[in-house]
Amino acid sequence: MRILVVEDDVNLNRQLSEALKEAGYVVDQALDGEEGHYLGDTEPYDAIILDIGLPEMDGITVLEKWRADGKGMPVLILTARDRWSDKVAGIDAGADDYVAKPFHVEEVLARIRALIRRAAGHASPDIVCGPVRLDTKGSKATVNGETLKLTSHEYRLLSYLMHHMGEVVSRTELVEHMYDQDFDRDSNTIEVFVGRLRKKIGVDLIETVRGLGYRMQAPANGK
Repeated sequence: MRILVVEDDVNLNRQLSEALKEAGYVVDQALDGEEGHYLGDTEPYDAIILDIGLPEMDGITVLEKWRADGKGMPVLILTARDRWSDKVAGIDAGADDYVAKPFHVEEVLARIRALIRRAAGHASPDIVCGPVRLDTKGSKATVNGETLKLTSHEYRLLSYLMHHMGEVVSRTELVEHMYDQDFDRDSNTIEVFVGRLRKKIGVDLIETVRGLGYRMQAPANGK
C-alpha cells in the first residue's frame, strides 16, 4: 500500500512518514501544495494525508483539483484544532476524514487503515481469504492461526492482493503500489515475490491470470 504525505512541517512530515513505513506502507513525501498536487495527479496512491495550510497551493485547492480531475483516492486532511471551518471546507471539497492538530500518530495510522479498508470494501480490521488472515492493525498475517514470516515486500504484496480479493491485479499495478516514486521499478521482481508468497502460504490462493496479472481468492469450498 502506497501513501502520500503532503505536509510543510518537515519534522511532522518525517514523523508521519517514518511511522507509516514502520507500519508496512510505502511512502512518498511533499512539502508544498504544488508538489503534492503533482504527485497526487500523476502517481497512484492508496491514500493521501493532506495538510490544509500549505505553501504554494493550499490544501483545499489541491483537494478540489484532484476531485475535479476525477481522482478518487481516500484523503485524510490535517486541520488546526480551533478551525472548525477548515474541517467543513475540507469535507465539502472531497476529504474522506480529518484529524485535528496536535494529534497522536497512532490516530492517523488507525484512520488511514480504515480509509484504505473502506475504499476496498472491507469493514473489519481483519481481512480473510481461506485460511489466510491479514491483521491490518498489527501489520501481520497468519495461515491457520500460524504467523507468517514475511519480508516487507512480501507483506506489501499480500496486503494489496487481499485488499483487492477477487480482482485481477496487473504486475504494473503491483509495482506502482509496492514501491515509492524513486525506486528502480522492475515488474519482473513481482513474479519472484509471488513465488515466495505462494510457498509460505502453502495453499493455492494466488491465481496467475495469463497476460493480465494475478488474482487472490478463496477456493470455492471455502477452505
